[in-house]
Amino acid sequence: MKARLLLLTIAILGGFYVVTTHTATTGRWMTHLHPSLSNVDQRLLRDLPASPQPTQAEAAPVLTPEEQENIAVYKKALPSVVNITSTTMAFDFFYGPVPQQGQGSGFILDKQGHILTNLHVVSGARQVEVTLYDKHQYKARVLLTDKAHDLALLQIDAPNLQPATLAGSHGLQVGQVVFAIGNPFGLSGTMTRGIVSSIRSVRGPLGNLIEGAIQTDAAINPGNSGGPMLNARGEVIGINSMIATGGGADQNAGIGFAIPIDTAKAVLRDFAQYGKVLRPTMGIVSLSIGPGLANQMGLPAEYGVLIERVIPGGPAARAGLRGGTQKAYLGNTPIYVGGDLIVAIDGEQVTSAQDISEIMDGHRSGEQITITIFRGQKRMDVQVTLGTEGDTPV
Repeated sequence: MKARLLLLTIAILGGFYVVTTHTATTGRWMTHLHPSLSNVDQRLLRDLPASPQPTQAEAAPVLTPEEQENIAVYKKALPSVVNITSTTMAFDFFYGPVPQQGQGSGFILDKQGHILTNLHVVSGARQVEVTLYDKHQYKARVLLTDKAHDLALLQIDAPNLQPATLAGSHGLQVGQVVFAIGNPFGLSGTMTRGIVSSIRSVRGPLGNLIEGAIQTDAAINPGNSGGPMLNARGEVIGINSMIATGGGADQNAGIGFAIPIDTAKAVLRDFAQYGKVLRPTMGIVSLSIGPGLANQMGLPAEYGVLIERVIPGGPAARAGLRGGTQKAYLGNTPIYVGGDLIVAIDGEQVTSAQDISEIMDGHRSGEQITITIFRGQKRMDVQVTLGTEGDTPV
């Protein structure tokens, strides 16, 4: 009996030694196997090496041409992009004054500290502060506000400023690569990439009409307003201004808009020359026409800009131009048809609202232009004396 007990004890101890030794040599990192695992799973886990051995890259990956372009644009443009903090006064439940802060973006125009941004970024502000890319902060003065174009010109006193390079917005093509840099949701130095999705006239955040606005799918969010839209060379082609939210939250839905930089240049020229903005306007709401739409409407030309509405008391109304009289729908968008079709201005062909905006860049308020139109099937010229944007509500 004692012999049997001794043999049994030796067998148990020997089995325990074998099991613990095998576990220690095949998987020291495994403390135990879950009882729910199948026998196959347990064998697979036991066969794993003592520690994972990930495959390491032999060298740093080579950047693709697109990545190199992104980095080059960012490095060139970032030092000229600023964050703007505006402080306004609100009132609490007990009508006590409470400071509130809003954020936006802007970009440096010159070494004298002039900065361009949107008016809605600084509208009603008691105090405006600018933060440079190196985190230095400066108080800013508001020199110019232009509600008709949602633009504001600021100035700071700061050394060693790096101005942005301004390109032109004339001739932009749908599909062209663009970049947006700014301060979305307070995340400074953020860059996104997209393309020019369309060139169209849209209503701005202040109710202003932005002629030839640059539509893009580059992500633009609250805080991007006033920042630069850039081409592939890192040059400014527009000022990021608004987004379409589709009726949802105030965040990007894949559709953003920028004010063309040529419009901003014209505003700045007026301010430098006259001390105020004299941006010219014809006083119309228009619709660009292509061959397909022209054929559906039975128009006498395959291109042009259809006058949907003339602004009462505006230059076009005074010159006798006519807007549409019949309501129709372009997709889900209501339009008015039956108005005059503009095909040329001063002998220069007009095919879109962008063409009109670019022609206006070369004129001043008070100048006279010759507009060639079709009224029905009759081609005729009409003399129009340009007015000043903002004088007549659109």
